[in-house]
Amino acid sequence: MPASLSVSLALLAAILGALIGSFSNVLIYRLPRGESVVLPPSHCPHCNHRLSPLDLIPVLSWIFLGGRCRYCHAPISPRYPLVEAISAAGYLALAMLFPPWQVGFRLLGLWCLFTMLLVASSIDIDLQQIPDGISLPGIAIGLLFALGGRVNGLPSLPGFGGALRGALLGAGLLVLIGTLGAWVLRRLREPRHPEYPVGYMQIGLAGLVGAWLGPLVGLLVGVAAVGINLARRRVLRVPDWLTQGGLLLSVVLGADNLGPGLIKVVQGALQGAGAMAILAGLYWWTRPEVEGQEYDPVAMGFGDVKLAAMIGAFLGAESLLIAVAVAVFLGAVLGSLNRLMSGNRILPFGPYLAAGALAALLLGGVLAPWLTRVFA
Repeated sequence: MPASLSVSLALLAAILGALIGSFSNVLIYRLPRGESVVLPPSHCPHCNHRLSPLDLIPVLSWIFLGGRCRYCHAPISPRYPLVEAISAAGYLALAMLFPPWQVGFRLLGLWCLFTMLLVASSIDIDLQQIPDGISLPGIAIGLLFALGGRVNGLPSLPGFGGALRGALLGAGLLVLIGTLGAWVLRRLREPRHPEYPVGYMQIGLAGLVGAWLGPLVGLLVGVAAVGINLARRRVLRVPDWLTQGGLLLSVVLGADNLGPGLIKVVQGALQGAGAMAILAGLYWWTRPEVEGQEYDPVAMGFGDVKLAAMIGAFLGAESLLIAVAVAVFLGAVLGSLNRLMSGNRILPFGPYLAAGALAALLLGGVLAPWLTRVFA
């Protein structure tokens, strides 16, 4: 491969990344506000003056304008050039690590993943929420790119089957951690405000059944429970002592080689719960927010569940586990430092997940053997 072509590719990747970074700023600002990302055209949020092409050159416009609007001279947040610079650097790094002659069109998929992680993290830092308009379509996009088959490398990119398992594992792992944590937060009491017609009760039930009969049967039982709720027009309670307690007991029995075995119990539970969680997420995406509705304590936001599913769909199960391990480590270390420096302000888990996904993608070949030795 000629060196000039490599330089040209690097320059093209960086320019494309900067341009997509400019559009990412639009998504970060407009998605949480429910605004169209197409209309109206880019404008100053202070004076509403439409911006010219000279005002929209990534990074450079902010520098030449001195960080102020050309028309009303209001300050422009330094986040705009920062997001554009991060996007350019990310696209460049991915192009160099996964060149198109090695991974083909999957490079486009990795660029999409990077942009969605950047946008989701920025919004999560600001508002402690991850828009469904990023994570749920992101799961479908990840599966779509996986149709091209597995691509070997460091790390390997999954085929469709591996991507589907990664998505289910990502959602299932975080949702079961969240439901078990919420059960503890309630001091083992039953939830006072179960969701209708689908919620954590049905997700836990799908996980329990999936542990013993496989994820497909777990999903079918969860869907059947939703159908019963719709037929009764109220929630048929599935007690936590059955679902959460049953899952813990299943793991113990699996470890003692009673039943399907520990690996199948864990995989079935995670994938069954993950499939039901994604289905619940799709339903909640279409449901308008109920004013004044009360919620029980949660140990982890559901946005993180869907973000983990998206990461798993792009990177597969092994890289998803690396991403979660890195995210937990970063959350423990950086979260503690942040609390010491800024008081009670707590950073959400989404940015840590995004950082873990990038670590798995860029350093997976190094981290995977190390984690294997640590947990062996």
